[in-house]
Amino acid sequence: MLLALVAAHLVLACALPAVAARSTRAAFGLAAVLPAVTLVWAAAMAPAVLGGAAVEENLAWAPALHLTFDVRLDALALVMIVLVSGVGAVILAYSAFYFGRRSPDASRTSALLLFFAGAMLGLVVADDLLTLYVFWELTSIASFLLVGQSGLHRANRRAAVQALLVTVFGGLSMLLGFVLVGESAGTYRISAIVASPPTGGAVTAGIVLILLGVLTKSAQAPFHPWLPAAMAAPTPVSGYLHAASMVKAGVFLVARLSPAFASSAEWWLPLVVLGLATMLIGGWRALGATDLKRLLAFGTVSQLGFLMVLFAVGGRLAAVAGAALLLAHGLFKATLFLVVGTVDKVTGTREIGALSGLGRAMPGLAAASALAAASMAGIPPLLGFVAKEAAFEAFLLEGGLRGGVVEVGLVAGSVLTVAYSARFLWGAFATKPGVDPVTPAPASPGLTVPLWITSLAGLVLGLVAPVAAVLAEAYGDTLPARTAEEAGYHLALWHGFNLALGLSAVALAGGLLLHTGRDRVAALTRRLHHRVSAQRGYELVVSGLERLAVLVTGRLQVGSLPVYLATVLLMVIALPGIGLVLGWAWPADVPVVHEWIQIPLGIVVVAAALAMVRARRRFTAVLLVGAVGYGIGGLFIVDGAPDLALAQFLVETLALVAFVFVLRRLPAHFTERRRPRRAIQVRKGVLAAIAGITVGVFGIVLSGARTAPATASEEFVRLAPETGATNIISAILVDFRALDTVGEITVLLVAASGTASLVLATRHDRRRRGKVRASGSGTPAHEKEVSG
Repeated sequence: MLLALVAAHLVLACALPAVAARSTRAAFGLAAVLPAVTLVWAAAMAPAVLGGAAVEENLAWAPALHLTFDVRLDALALVMIVLVSGVGAVILAYSAFYFGRRSPDASRTSALLLFFAGAMLGLVVADDLLTLYVFWELTSIASFLLVGQSGLHRANRRAAVQALLVTVFGGLSMLLGFVLVGESAGTYRISAIVASPPTGGAVTAGIVLILLGVLTKSAQAPFHPWLPAAMAAPTPVSGYLHAASMVKAGVFLVARLSPAFASSAEWWLPLVVLGLATMLIGGWRALGATDLKRLLAFGTVSQLGFLMVLFAVGGRLAAVAGAALLLAHGLFKATLFLVVGTVDKVTGTREIGALSGLGRAMPGLAAASALAAASMAGIPPLLGFVAKEAAFEAFLLEGGLRGGVVEVGLVAGSVLTVAYSARFLWGAFATKPGVDPVTPAPASPGLTVPLWITSLAGLVLGLVAPVAAVLAEAYGDTLPARTAEEAGYHLALWHGFNLALGLSAVALAGGLLLHTGRDRVAALTRRLHHRVSAQRGYELVVSGLERLAVLVTGRLQVGSLPVYLATVLLMVIALPGIGLVLGWAWPADVPVVHEWIQIPLGIVVVAAALAMVRARRRFTAVLLVGAVGYGIGGLFIVDGAPDLALAQFLVETLALVAFVFVLRRLPAHFTERRRPRRAIQVRKGVLAAIAGITVGVFGIVLSGARTAPATASEEFVRLAPETGATNIISAILVDFRALDTVGEITVLLVAASGTASLVLATRHDRRRRGKVRASGSGTPAHEKEVSG
């Protein structure tokens, strides 16, 4: 059923443009149904999964290579499905009213959002590293298309390209890490790797490469600038991709693999250090944002750093807090993004300085925003408070240097979180002195009801914390508890007066105090903004690569065929040639000559090649090249390969004909007015001789290295009678390699068409209706000179 649901998302996404052509709202409504069905199915499976019976399915798509689609529904996957499918269904329903009925982007967006939902669903249930990577890259591609939209706006194009470059770069490094870890473990099954973690130097290198993919996908410092830039996308897209789903992929992968690698310093140390740095950088930048959407973007960066720290350390209580915060963040951030979308629709602006009095004009929208912002700030009785208090308690119980440093970092980051949460509410709904109150247009229920759903969900899950605790603690129990207190901790709204509650109060008071000086803080953020930044670093890297590409291209693509050929030959000598010298073994039973006729054929080939070097007429050189090819075809016949000989003869004939017709437009002699310097001739001769000897020795050594027929050859012999052929080569060409043969025939047809075009283009001048019509070809005198 899991695989069917994933496939259904991708298939329905392909059909949505046709639906959107008739009705935009119908397309988004239909798109919302499938994620909702997925959520209901997951809820039905939850009792069994939480009881320890994970749902597993697999589909072998390349059994010979041991490649399968392995999926698994467990507690962590259930948490993510609530976000991917539950929040996804809400945002798709909201989008039906956000996009206009005649919006040119609606058709594309509805299909891509559902496609993205399917890719994210496949990612979170994947139980195979390679399967996970496939869906990982599908989310990157979908994000690129959603952020770029139609590509008409420069901001969208720049943001989409930046997101794609950063995330795909990390994804490719992560793939290499997956290979190192999977080969070291002897399996690519994630559940098997977690049950029996591999060790060794290759695994350490693999962990580092995997973390590079994690950090780029989840916008951790210094890779975080792509996320605020991606706010150029429509607001529902930002709410889904960059609040509820896509950016959580890296966090999810850390949560998935932490039970295996959290005890390794190379795993938790970079994640904790960069996670805390990201939390503080994102929170500070949010305080200086003047666009509500950009404020939320930097807030998302900050919260992702918080989540990364919680899942990286590997303790039970930190994992429980992380899973709870994962749920809370998806709910409150999706709500706030939808609020921004509604504000933008009814007022035409998202700028804090232009909004005033909206809270009085739209009290319902302000109330929903207050609930979501309170959850983000960690104020009871919201789910955000429950998760944040558990996080503080986790590192208080851990103690030690790491626990103390992380605790201080989380409290400082939480102070910033409270401050930018208050800034959001003030910026969107407060009445500001000197700013004219805005008069909003009426908001349809389709723009308000969905955000109330996610807002109230955060309140309900906070008041009834055991509901969220079932999911969060089921995942947390997969990690070890370091103390008895940690093992007995359960998510709840009230744990009494303790130090964790005191830290929550400190964060709240500090954040509100910071907000009271918002003007000074905003001015300070502008003054501290320096040209040396992560965004500037990205731009320098990209521009540097462009300059390097131009430099290399300018040096290599010089328009000289001899230079290109020399470069290819040098690579042949430098790479495989060195390996040949270091590890070659000359076959012991290779005779110099198999058949006496090989001698005259070889002499013809060598003599034609030497004569070609001395040729001064183009036509003579072409004939000598043809003689070399025909001589090699004769050697194929002697060696028992008539099919290769026939192909060689055909190609040589067509090439010779094409050359002849091209030569009709070129001077008869080579255009060099003087002979090249002897030093140049010597260098070319030495390079050609070494390359030729290398290729010849390679052929002898490799052909002599085979001690038995290839496995594929044995299968060809065994299966040939089933084709009805009397010749194995015929069976291979017509049956076993039919597509390859069709391709070769197509190439020959293209070559023949080109030859025919040359023939028609180079006819002699002819008369038509009594007048001479020039064909553009050379004169008959020139043709006589060319043909000698």
